[in-house]
Amino acid sequence: MPHLVLYTFGVLKSPLDDPGPLTRELHDSGEAIYRKISEHPGYLARAEAADRGRGTHFDLDWGVWGEFAVPAWYGKGRAVGTAALDATLSLWTDLRSALDAVYTGLHREALNRRYDWFERTEHPNYVCWWVPDGVIPTWQDGVSRLEHLREHGSAPHAFTFRHAFTPDGTPDGTPARIKDVP
Repeated sequence: MPHLVLYTFGVLKSPLDDPGPLTRELHDSGEAIYRKISEHPGYLARAEAADRGRGTHFDLDWGVWGEFAVPAWYGKGRAVGTAALDATLSLWTDLRSALDAVYTGLHREALNRRYDWFERTEHPNYVCWWVPDGVIPTWQDGVSRLEHLREHGSAPHAFTFRHAFTPDGTPDGTPARIKDVP
């Protein structure tokens, strides 16, 4: 059975190691959000670095998730002190589970505060696509799909919750009924 991949990418207003209260708030909320999401029905896995906390996203060992990559439009730093991004890559059993996890609970509360932490851009900040069972997506896959979404809009290759597709490539109108889905 195919699995849904969800890749998110955002440019932070401040570098990751900024000691300011807003950056600390983002970091402090992240651990609880990841824990809650990992308990959500339909959640399978997410990219986690083997050497977590020993550098920027670019320096970490992501194992089977591949080398960390960013979209072409990311123009901030890549080193400690200048890196200003947050990204996730996760696997789900189905679209509904991912949608529910993103738009309820602690994650929904964080979404309501996203503009405190993240820059507003004209670029999409997430993308979904389907992979066969057993396939682990890479960071580069996420970047490629997000850039495809930006250039071509939602399609079976790369889509949003609002304009989703089933694993066989047909439009899935169910999530579009959810109010407030970007």
